[in-house]
Amino acid sequence: MTYTYKQVNAVGTLESRVYTLENGNVISPFHDVPLWVKPGDVANMLVEIPRGTNAKLEIATKEFMNPIKQDVKDGKLRFVHDKYPFNYGALPQTWESPATVHPETQCKGDNDPIDACEIGSAVGVTGEFKQVKVLGVWAMIDAGETDWKILCIDVNDPAASKINTIEDVAQHLPGEIEKVFTFLRDYKIPDGKGPNKFAYDSKLLDKAFAVNIINETHHDWKTLFTTENPLSSVNTSVKDSKTCISHEDVKAKLGF
Repeated sequence: MTYTYKQVNAVGTLESRVYTLENGNVISPFHDVPLWVKPGDVANMLVEIPRGTNAKLEIATKEFMNPIKQDVKDGKLRFVHDKYPFNYGALPQTWESPATVHPETQCKGDNDPIDACEIGSAVGVTGEFKQVKVLGVWAMIDAGETDWKILCIDVNDPAASKINTIEDVAQHLPGEIEKVFTFLRDYKIPDGKGPNKFAYDSKLLDKAFAVNIINETHHDWKTLFTTENPLSSVNTSVKDSKTCISHEDVKAKLGF
């Protein structure tokens, strides 16, 4: 599938939104884009924050059709102190459920799609979908919640053919794992907070572990359509869900 995106309202404003489109129709990047391109290996990834930028952009999980918006704190647009040294985003059809307490972290999920850190050489674009190889995962603990961070690389990156494991990353992109981890650990320190904590002694867990976690969050995502929660589950493709609507209904609601 080929997905495009549409910018609505000016970038850098409270009203700015980036919608996902398929064949010119607005769809939900949270619910309507398949998780796997090649199960257990290659996943779809939505770019929220391009490498080299620091606006805290994220899927608006509570809004109709789940566009990307900039996070707001104290009525102001939120920026992270340092620029992201990788493309940051999320995997569709995943959800870190607050009802799920991981046995190792002893923390509930953070109520968001699972996060992805893409280490390819190309700078992403907000709203772009990349196909990425899953490589590993960190178990970050953020404000008492489990916040998994998937390490991945764009399949079209020149180095991707050589990289299938975290050991390959260490060999072909030396220092990259440490760079990503250091950012994830320390990015809140300039705001007066301490470093983020990680389970598993801060270890980057391997691909098999990462795939298992992704599949668990995919399973939890399915429960969004059968349980009450404040997130928007409106979609155009999950046919057995009560919140599936037509493209015509989406256009009528959004006006485009």
